[in-house]
Amino acid sequence: MLNERSKKLFIEAKKVIPGGVNSPVRAFKSVGGDPIFIKKAKGAYLFDEDNNKYIDYISSWGPLILGHAHESVIEAINQQSHKGTSYGIPTELETKMAELVVELAPNVDKVRFVNSGTEACMSAVRLARGFTGKDKIIKFSGCYHGHADPFLIEAGSGASTFGMPNSPGVTKSSAKDTLLAEYNNIDQVMQLFEKNKNEIAAIILEPVAGNMGCVLPKQNFISELKKICLSNDSLLIFDEVMTGFRLALGGAQELLSIDADLITYGKVIGGGLPVGAFGGRSEIMDFLAPDGPVYQAGTLSGNPIAMSAGFAMLTYLQQNPNVFASLNEKTTYLSKGVEERLKNSELPFQINQLGSMMSLHFTNDPVIDFTSAKKGDNDYFKRYFHAMLANGVYLPPSAYESYFLNDAISYEDLDHTLDALSDSLSFIERK
Repeated sequence: MLNERSKKLFIEAKKVIPGGVNSPVRAFKSVGGDPIFIKKAKGAYLFDEDNNKYIDYISSWGPLILGHAHESVIEAINQQSHKGTSYGIPTELETKMAELVVELAPNVDKVRFVNSGTEACMSAVRLARGFTGKDKIIKFSGCYHGHADPFLIEAGSGASTFGMPNSPGVTKSSAKDTLLAEYNNIDQVMQLFEKNKNEIAAIILEPVAGNMGCVLPKQNFISELKKICLSNDSLLIFDEVMTGFRLALGGAQELLSIDADLITYGKVIGGGLPVGAFGGRSEIMDFLAPDGPVYQAGTLSGNPIAMSAGFAMLTYLQQNPNVFASLNEKTTYLSKGVEERLKNSELPFQINQLGSMMSLHFTNDPVIDFTSAKKGDNDYFKRYFHAMLANGVYLPPSAYESYFLNDAISYEDLDHTLDALSDSLSFIERK
């Protein structure tokens, strides 16, 4: 595929945008080459500025569960846009959207809307600290909760891809209150609580990780975290920016049958528009201003266009719960097809999948945490990515990201993807 216009646009972008991109993973640093620039998208497909068509396996990094430009979402956006784009004043839409989230999400009595997943996680941690009166949090290596200072302590995903797991600009005073453990390692968590008695406000984690590839929690791992939090008067925070309303209508809480104390959401709350949210039990959420002492605010929070889009998408999912079974079947079909083709090659590989999230790691060892994810052969991954891109398949441009399927993807698209993998095998295997 020719990408001449994308190359030209990238050169122009680098003159006025740091690195030419507004989020580091987009720069293709971990896979090499120049990024493609997208002109439009519809359903399962992306179309770049050179008019190349790609099957999209990132779905705007998760929220486009129904695919690009879904009719119900676009109609809601169009209707609201004629009424105004932003008020900075309460609307009935915010209440209707909050009521829907409370109805769908387990253990959520109240919800506060914000503008991004980063803001949601940052605010949830502040609330947990204010509610418990404790300062420290535990996060897991490889789990990414946005770019707020408390989280850029050995982060996964974009930070790892860019080679900066600890970012300059994060002060020592910010870092000292963030404790690290390996994902799926309950013993390390227990040791941290022993060494920091009565100091830990919360544990925050992706209940199903998506920023070191798709990594599933071991059996009883999260239920043990819940017990530890209960016995230490700490809160359990689920970062469901990726899993919320995707793995099930009630998110990972529903799928895993475990209630978190606070839950954060991202773009899915806005049907893919810039928005986020965090919610939980009334006794915790009432600690927020204006009712409580923990301050949090935002002019664009509850933006009417984002609320309209999110309400349309979540209502569609509520009325069409078969979407989740369809997504799971399609993702299972893809993962089994990838396994079938790779097992006849000489490539080492591991496939992780849960629902409509999956990842492929070029390693012989099971991927259960960030350490094992880093054992993957990134040279293989780079060639794999570009071979698939040349065949019209857009995969996450990082070995540390999950695929996110959308329901607009057809079985014909899946078969094309598998055929593209077969065609690419000799290119991938070349060292």
